[in-house]
Amino acid sequence: MIRKLVANVSQLHYGGSITSDSPMQRRHLLALPALLAAPAIAQERVVNIYSARHYDTDRELWDAFTRQSGIRVRVIEANVDQLLERIRAEGANSPADILITVDIGRLARAKDGGVFQPTRNATLEARIPAHLRDPQGHWFGFTSRARVVMYDKARGLPAQLTRYEDLARAEFANGLLVRSSGYIYNIGWTASMLAADGLAATEAWARGIAQNLARPPSGGDRDQIRAMIAGQGRLAIANTYYLGLLHISPRAEERELAERVGVLFPNQGDRGTHMNVSGAGIIRNAPNRAAAEAFLEYMASPAAQALFAGSNMEYPVVADAQIHPFLRGLGSFRQDPISASDLAANMPEALRLMQRAGWR
Repeated sequence: MIRKLVANVSQLHYGGSITSDSPMQRRHLLALPALLAAPAIAQERVVNIYSARHYDTDRELWDAFTRQSGIRVRVIEANVDQLLERIRAEGANSPADILITVDIGRLARAKDGGVFQPTRNATLEARIPAHLRDPQGHWFGFTSRARVVMYDKARGLPAQLTRYEDLARAEFANGLLVRSSGYIYNIGWTASMLAADGLAATEAWARGIAQNLARPPSGGDRDQIRAMIAGQGRLAIANTYYLGLLHISPRAEERELAERVGVLFPNQGDRGTHMNVSGAGIIRNAPNRAAAEAFLEYMASPAAQALFAGSNMEYPVVADAQIHPFLRGLGSFRQDPISASDLAANMPEALRLMQRAGWR
């Protein structure tokens, strides 16, 4: 049995994963905290990353960090719920040093669950804008994505559509394509509306969104884009990175689809376009605390930012990092400067009001 467990450990370096389709591996690995935390391993120059991202290009980041620092990177990939459950089960013996995940809601959930420890780091605080990191340093945003209005270039952008608030107008009846209210991106988006417009106005807006849907919410953001181009609705609400992924798809039909899509960055005359983040924090019981902090500093460097963001067609969060040419081609825009932590605080009420408004 021990030989099998050790064999499983050897698979974790660079991309070993626990996924929903490997229950046996997951059971074995959940039994390993004491083994992985043994003194012989803890003395290595390593950093153990639990990541909810699943991109082959991330390996380039790990390799570059190792070359620069001499610190070996071990990675476990799974969805965030599996990773949080694993950290909870491992407790004080967890080998995890860093959790990487997407969306402010998930970062906030990890913080509220006591997963992260606060980190005060001058480099991170100087390079990452204050509204894209936790005020106490429990997590730091490393990429951002804009939630925008997309339209078919062949039909053009409807006149007088400039703000998120406009989407609730009666003229867009049967015209909107957007995923369900329960999805984390829409909860964050509505939380930003709540911060800007207050409870009564935001609930009325959500009711207007529900009334203007071209079809019952179905699928992900890319499905909304495809449905719009197929003529099932006039406007699609989606994150910019999904359009970017269609643009770089190996499938010609997806690249051609992306060419047909125009993008409106809403609210440029006032607060700016809603942004969300993916980020990381240091685990409360991280056995390799110094290595973990060094890794986060590395992630804020221009080279790491360009690669980490570019692999998923997201925007880097530091000012001197290169933006992917496709995103740069969409144009510059004003971003909503609301604190991501304030967004997280609004999310429970945002979900409740969407459901009251009939947005399913």
